[in-house]
Amino acid sequence: MAAARLATVDRENTLVVVPISAVEQHGPHMPTGTDFVLCTAVAESLEARLSEQILLTPTLWLGASAHHLRLGSTLDADLDTYIATLRDIAVSLLEDDYSRVLFLNGHGGNVDPMRIALRQIQPAWPVAQLAAGSYWSVVDDLLHDVLEGDHKSVGHACEFETSMMLHVRPELVITEKMANAGDLVADQIDGVFLSRDMRQRTAEGFTGRPDLATAEKGKRLFDGIVDRLASLVERLLDEPLGSEYQDFVG
Repeated sequence: MAAARLATVDRENTLVVVPISAVEQHGPHMPTGTDFVLCTAVAESLEARLSEQILLTPTLWLGASAHHLRLGSTLDADLDTYIATLRDIAVSLLEDDYSRVLFLNGHGGNVDPMRIALRQIQPAWPVAQLAAGSYWSVVDDLLHDVLEGDHKSVGHACEFETSMMLHVRPELVITEKMANAGDLVADQIDGVFLSRDMRQRTAEGFTGRPDLATAEKGKRLFDGIVDRLASLVERLLDEPLGSEYQDFVG
């Protein structure tokens, strides 16, 4: 869209969706651009369904990926740099009078930075709606129903991501190298977080059971995700804008 047309967009009743992802190693069977490819595909499908309610930005391909660096084939942004980048993107939109911003995340390492970025912004923009979440976070129940392996969640180049890629871009998956990742070394003990990178936690840089992945599972997951995200967008747009308790309960 040209700037003159963007100037006519309803700032209060449009949700700006900013997909964020990463470029990093994804084991021996998946492309380094997995997070970018999948997050972009989900975001574009969502925008196609709700084109009058969503303004979609290009996908940010750089992510917070330091925990993959020792395995190579990874591009990383320092945490402070990444938080500042997300903050600057959001502020650019807010200063252009957009009122609703959603970071749609496609990489686990971005979760903490995106939340911190919004926490830093919110005091200066108390009326704005500032939201962030991973695209798979809306389908916990579907993950449990569709995935066959013991890992009923999203890992890394796992059954979930491999199934999604087999649906979206099957030519990028090296199917003969899809294997059982083996045990995943924990990053928590009794609820306490342990900072361990992927070289410490995995044998080959991937997790779970990608050997159980299929394109059919990927389609079920992909379609379910877009359906749930569409409902989420409707709910976010129904939420009032305000800075006081009474704005939300009155």
